[in-house]
Amino acid sequence: MSAPTADRSDPGGTGVFSPTRAQISQRTLRTDSWWKSPLITDLGFAAFVIYATVRAFMQNNYYVADYHYLTPFYSPCFSTGCVPEASHFGQFLPDVWWLPYAALSLPFLLLFRLTCYYYRGAYYRSVWQSPTACAVAEPHAKYTGETRLPLIIQNTHRYFFYIAGIISVINTYDAVEAFHSPSGFGFGLGNVILVVNVVMLWVYTLSCHSCRHVVGGRLKHFSKHPVRYWLWGQVSKLNTRHKLYAWITLGTLMLTDFYVMLVASGTISDLRFIG
Repeated sequence: MSAPTADRSDPGGTGVFSPTRAQISQRTLRTDSWWKSPLITDLGFAAFVIYATVRAFMQNNYYVADYHYLTPFYSPCFSTGCVPEASHFGQFLPDVWWLPYAALSLPFLLLFRLTCYYYRGAYYRSVWQSPTACAVAEPHAKYTGETRLPLIIQNTHRYFFYIAGIISVINTYDAVEAFHSPSGFGFGLGNVILVVNVVMLWVYTLSCHSCRHVVGGRLKHFSKHPVRYWLWGQVSKLNTRHKLYAWITLGTLMLTDFYVMLVASGTISDLRFIG
């Protein structure tokens, strides 16, 4: 958080580095703990990325055969190394250590979150320090925006939104399929965790800015489209808490995977209510 700012004498500098701006030697005159928020964000992102990466490449303890619990980190499971019962849509990816079993979905989900409007603002501040906080000079002399690689990819967010919606449907199918026991219908703590995770994934996905545009964008008169106007209003309400849902779903994803891993490995037994 204490990276030095760029050379202020650069005539090509923009923003706070413009020759017409006040020449203040300190990076910031703020005396509060402005660095805490970006630091917490960094730690949160790091925890999820490390956990998700390790689990995606472990290639074990992802499915509970007795109850059909399948962790979202392995869904859909397309690898030939997947347990057949966990592969609802076929097996055609090679079983190699460097390829996650859900290699066709994980990259798109990652890109959906990386290009998310909230996450962009979060990691621009915490990782790239552009800027780290209000009234704190960033360590970059120039700003090109999202007009060239790699940031121009941010403009594809709406397309990753569509794919994320499809994957959420698959996750919903997994959650419904998990109401199973060796004797037929079953219901346990794992079902509660899976369903809560799916509900929150839907809330996060539907609260997306792109979803708001899909249901209510490109209209000149809301009065002529009452259904779309109502949908736009509901999505707009969700959108006000998009940041909250973004963080909650990181937690529910890790919790769901961790619980399934513990049950699948035999470390704990699933708390059963029925079956």
